[in-house]
Amino acid sequence: MVRLKDVAERAGVSQMTASKALRGAPDIAPATRAHIQHVAQQMGYTLNAAARGLRSGSTQLYGVVISSLVNPIYARILVALEERAHDLGCEVIFTHSLNQPEREAECIRRLLERRVDGLFISPVYRLEPVAAVYQQLFAQGTPTVILGHPAPFCSQFVSVETDDLAASQAMTRHLIELGHRRIAFFTGRSGAPWSAERIEGYRRALHHASIEWDDKLIFPAGATIEEGGKAALQMLNEAPPVTAVQAVNDLVAIGAAEVFLQQGLRIPEDLSVTGFGNILTAEHFRVPLTTVRQPKFRLGEAAMEAMLALRRGERPAIKRLSAELLLRQSTAAPPPA
Repeated sequence: MVRLKDVAERAGVSQMTASKALRGAPDIAPATRAHIQHVAQQMGYTLNAAARGLRSGSTQLYGVVISSLVNPIYARILVALEERAHDLGCEVIFTHSLNQPEREAECIRRLLERRVDGLFISPVYRLEPVAAVYQQLFAQGTPTVILGHPAPFCSQFVSVETDDLAASQAMTRHLIELGHRRIAFFTGRSGAPWSAERIEGYRRALHHASIEWDDKLIFPAGATIEEGGKAALQMLNEAPPVTAVQAVNDLVAIGAAEVFLQQGLRIPEDLSVTGFGNILTAEHFRVPLTTVRQPKFRLGEAAMEAMLALRRGERPAIKRLSAELLLRQSTAAPPPA
């Protein structure tokens, strides 16, 4: 193993100077720093991050807890977090909660054991007003940013989120302006604030257009392609008079649309379908999906800015970013009565 002492001797400098140069200390001349770094690279020397963390009190590690990397909604957020961390000379550790509260708590504890400098968490939403692991996290004082909407059990933390209410309202308004009056809504998971906001936006758009709310047009769908397909089958079995379906997210919309197409319905000639999120598949689905583009990369950037503010001892405000309606081929005027 190559030691710092070996690098210093080869470079012809003191061990202190070598250490400072390899840590990027500003009081080392650029030419000296470049020389020492070149020697270290040639010798295959790497810094001991653990030892450096003990000396500085900072591990330069950030922990991220999300439901799963398979969920495409996180891709751009994680890219933004990792890019910004890389620029800061830090690293990111990703963990998966799989939407299980017990696993989420274990992920958080394991990251804390790694002495991360801060945590980014997309929470497993629950109906309970408190969660022990979040109470412990707050008491410990670890800088924490919530990726998404706050709920009572995690409201003590800073969050970054999309204005889902306004975006969902705009989507329903788009369908109404096309002439739709019987619009079904496929809801998300109970207890999830993002789901509640999106159905509230739908409700407000109906109210502003003087369209009466109809419980028979509301179908529980969850968040996955499979759940969207099940909701579509339920709607077809119950056969309410519907000319459009507004889904809580793109995966639900794609699952539902697949079932509608398999059953011989044409999209959008017989039935308009919309999503939310603008995952890559939405644009390349066989009927490109009208949806809402969430500013996922900007959410990741905002999350890191909030984290840096917390580490400076500041209390940043909740960041709420607007989203954009994307009109594609899955929506059109309703068929003639």
